[in-house]
Amino acid sequence: MADSIPLHPVRNLQKRQEYYPGRQSRYQVEDESSSLDEMPLMMSEEGFENDESDYHTLPRARITQKKRGLGWFVFGGWKLLCTSCCDCLANICRRKKQLKARTVWLGHPEKCEEKYPRNAIKNQKYNLITFVPGVLYQQFKFFLNLYFLVVSCSQFVPSLKIGYLYTYWAPLGFVMAVTIVREALDEFRRYQRDEEMNSQLYSKLTIRGKVQVKSSDIQVGDLIIVEKNQRIPADMIFLRTSEKSGACFIRTDQLDGETDWKLRVAVCCTQRLPALGDLFTISAHVYAQKPQMDIHSFEGTFTREDSDPTIHESLSTENTLWASTVVASGTVIGVVIYTGKETRSVMNTSNPKNKVGLLDLELNRLTKALFLALVVLSVVMVALQGFVGPWYRYLFRFILLFSYIIPISLRVNLDMGKAAYGWMIMRDDNIPGTVVRTSTIPEELGRLVYLLTDKTGTLTQNEMVFKRLHLGTVSYGTDTMDEIQSHIIGSYAQGNSSHSYSTGSSANTATNSKTTSAPKVRKSVHSRIHEAVKAIALCHNVTPVYESRAGVNGETEYAEADQDFSDENRTYQASSPDEVALVQWTQSVGLTLVSRDLSSMQLKTPGGQILPFIILQVFPFTSESKRMGIIVRDDSSGEITFYMKGADVAMSSIVQYNDWLEEECGNMAREGLRTLVVAKKSLTEEQYQDFENRYNQAKLSVHDRSLKVAAVVESLEREMELLCLTGVEDQLQADVRPTLEMLRNAGIKIWMLTGDKLETATCIAKSSHLVSRNQDVHIFRPVMNRGEAHLELNAFRRKHDCTLVISGDSLEVCLKYYEHEFVELACQCPAVVCCRCSPTQKAQIVKLLQLHTGKRTCAIGDGGNDVSMIQAADCGIGIVGKEGKQASLAADFSITQFKHIGRLLMVHGRNSYKRSAALGQFVIHRGLIISTMQAIFSSVFYFASVPLYQGFLMVGYATIYTMFPVFSLVLDQDVKPETAILYPELYKDLTKGRSLSFKTFLIWVLISMYQGGILIYGALVLFESEFVHVVAISFTALILTELLMVALTIRTWHWLMVVGEFLSLGCYVASLAFLNEYFDVAFITTVTFLWKVSAITLVSCLPLYILKYLKRKFSPPSYSKLTS
Repeated sequence: MADSIPLHPVRNLQKRQEYYPGRQSRYQVEDESSSLDEMPLMMSEEGFENDESDYHTLPRARITQKKRGLGWFVFGGWKLLCTSCCDCLANICRRKKQLKARTVWLGHPEKCEEKYPRNAIKNQKYNLITFVPGVLYQQFKFFLNLYFLVVSCSQFVPSLKIGYLYTYWAPLGFVMAVTIVREALDEFRRYQRDEEMNSQLYSKLTIRGKVQVKSSDIQVGDLIIVEKNQRIPADMIFLRTSEKSGACFIRTDQLDGETDWKLRVAVCCTQRLPALGDLFTISAHVYAQKPQMDIHSFEGTFTREDSDPTIHESLSTENTLWASTVVASGTVIGVVIYTGKETRSVMNTSNPKNKVGLLDLELNRLTKALFLALVVLSVVMVALQGFVGPWYRYLFRFILLFSYIIPISLRVNLDMGKAAYGWMIMRDDNIPGTVVRTSTIPEELGRLVYLLTDKTGTLTQNEMVFKRLHLGTVSYGTDTMDEIQSHIIGSYAQGNSSHSYSTGSSANTATNSKTTSAPKVRKSVHSRIHEAVKAIALCHNVTPVYESRAGVNGETEYAEADQDFSDENRTYQASSPDEVALVQWTQSVGLTLVSRDLSSMQLKTPGGQILPFIILQVFPFTSESKRMGIIVRDDSSGEITFYMKGADVAMSSIVQYNDWLEEECGNMAREGLRTLVVAKKSLTEEQYQDFENRYNQAKLSVHDRSLKVAAVVESLEREMELLCLTGVEDQLQADVRPTLEMLRNAGIKIWMLTGDKLETATCIAKSSHLVSRNQDVHIFRPVMNRGEAHLELNAFRRKHDCTLVISGDSLEVCLKYYEHEFVELACQCPAVVCCRCSPTQKAQIVKLLQLHTGKRTCAIGDGGNDVSMIQAADCGIGIVGKEGKQASLAADFSITQFKHIGRLLMVHGRNSYKRSAALGQFVIHRGLIISTMQAIFSSVFYFASVPLYQGFLMVGYATIYTMFPVFSLVLDQDVKPETAILYPELYKDLTKGRSLSFKTFLIWVLISMYQGGILIYGALVLFESEFVHVVAISFTALILTELLMVALTIRTWHWLMVVGEFLSLGCYVASLAFLNEYFDVAFITTVTFLWKVSAITLVSCLPLYILKYLKRKFSPPSYSKLTS
């Protein structure tokens, strides 16, 4: 009979089928899908008419994407091929073990058929064996470092030896040592964090009693006891709890980012056992499906074999305790079913990747260009020699001579600069508590185009406040709540029965007698308020909890004195913070929820009277139905009432006709309030009995169970009486609105990725001004297959300048068939909101943006569910929040409040990028000058491959003579921090990457060639008798030129810069006394030497100073207009 229940009354509840590749849907017929391919996704209706679509037919679009020729291979294709080959080999070496379903015997790990992974958390990148090779590979995959390694090794060949070994190996060794030490420290910190988690102790139940066991030693089949506020160490099935109700609450914020508590129910069979030790006397096992990523679904069976008949209990998500969640009430006992890598939390986190900044990649490209120039120059030198003798040896010697074109000090300076920026960020008093965890990418903060943010706890505080109650004719706000309170006190004072006004007595009706279209008389405001408050106080899933104090047992009988229900001692637990806010509000107006278990509920009136209710049925909230309902019987009067509350889209078709609901919902949504519609229906005993019979039959049916249950419930959801509309506000974090506005003005596109419901996400997007007031919101309809996705994308194409709101399921379908088209459309939106996103989906969206746009992405979040997204982004920012520290520990930068991101990007991001760009180019200029001088010197002296400056002069030039002033560029700033924050538009220029480009690089190359030529020719023209004088004059002029060029580059002077300039000059002058082998001391002290050096330096630097002045005068940069 159960299977014969009709399916046609289902409304709004078509259960969304997930896409199964094996199942053929009506859109997957061969000819249908091929015609879809030919159907263009149009840009607009005009385009449709004029055939001017952005995309032509899809097959052609795909063909253009896949054209791969010789050009593709030369420009990066080879790298892609090498990577894929390495991945294939790696996969063959570590072939993944097939995940299988399992049967787990309670308390008998030894009965497991297979060997399961250890229950250890491991966040390290390397182990003892792979550490050194891994770090060296990460360093030498950069062309710059590899080049130096080859050059340094060449010095072991006698015929190629040019200078002392230390001049090549010392800088390289220093760079490697610094890198290895830094990586080792990071790795050690990760190891310590993992060890702390793995060595947490838990109680394990054995035949001999309780035993303490480390988290990492827990096995599949173990019975583990977890206390209140303790982390659950592995995925378990919930067997027993100390709570009498047989249920407990868990906090899942580290798993799915939602801070509301979730209710979990113990397996009935084991909860009913008299004592804890009986778990070992029974013969029972759990059948669990194979490990998978989805945290919201689980299928399993509990079987007890030693009873007659055998007991079978089906298991679902409500019987599970996933690892990384925290027990919020009572003590729980569970049997472990998945450990280590097979737990849901580990399967939903991705491996951390080594992040490389865009600036490093740009410098790597410039290095390759320099190497090409170096080879060409060496070939020219050998060609001018006439390829005489062993010319290939000369060629290699020239390459070594000019190797200073690519300076090794570039990496040292940049790495030290990055460390300095990190120190400055952590020392900034305006963003206290900020921690830099990855010191290699501070410049990325200045290049971001996409910001992907979590909602709960990042943009919002996740604290709900009741703001508005609307009854249709009258609306109450925060300032008029006292009126409601007086109505409630009055209504319970007049009649001691809780339903004195539920029928609307004639005395009250007379005062306000307006007849509606129905023959019923409209109730007074007084009775409607009473009904609405009572409905809100009863229709929920909230449980009051009393902390047990000294002398008062937490589980007191409700008949005892009222002190046990004292407001200070009561806290509310629920699966949604909205529900808690509603129940706290009914308490504030006088109707208090004082107790609740699975079958009953008690309210307390303002006068202290207890109203008992029996819970007959509860219909929980689901994302498909968007509503929850409850049927209660008033114990004193026997009245049965069906209460329901839900989103306006779901409820508008269920309640009786009215003319105000839609308009008021819109008004509240514009204020950023989360709305719930509350309705009721009185049932007779016969009506309820009929419903209960049909409902129980539907629950037993084998086929289409969920649809049949929904159909039965829906038979009740007709012509319900609309009671009220409530508005709850999720309070935003401090200064979220101005911060988002600043980021938008800076040209950063913001995407909000949340695991929350669509309505909630849209609400917050509006209230946080992520969607500006004049923008439309396009809600992407749920799509199941290719055809629906195609039509919906076409509809979205015709919208302009609107925010896109899409759910995770629809996103999955769109990406499956129309990835390229979808991303291109979404990137044109000013903002995008993705709701119901799993942690893995968040990371997938980040990777999609990186792949399709090539722009830099930043992810910011505060929960364990944001870790994958943070690690996948080019720059990850974690907030230390209520949801723990997991996100902030995994991030590259950790902040304490969302508003700090403004200063972090606008000020520190800007400075880090600008300074590194200037520093990098200046160090390259320093090498180019000396190489130009060497080239001219060699060509003048018959193309001899002899160095111009030997030994210590070269080492000194790159270190003590010029190091301090060049490094002091890390203190330079082009605009004041206040200006950078006031004019976020300045940030847009940074994303174009103009501070370090081939254009600026060429300018520096020309400057270097001009100065190098002047210095060496000047010295050759002005020298008189000895060659030593050429060295002395040119080298001194070179040092002075470098110091003056630093002064020319600086935009804002700092006292340390002045110290650096004079310190370097002092070092050089002092060292002249010891450099007898290079300089003629007698000649240095003459006036002739001084005027010659001054003249050459003046000619090399003065024209550049004049050019800089003229450029500032006639073509000033945008920031200088603001600072003047």
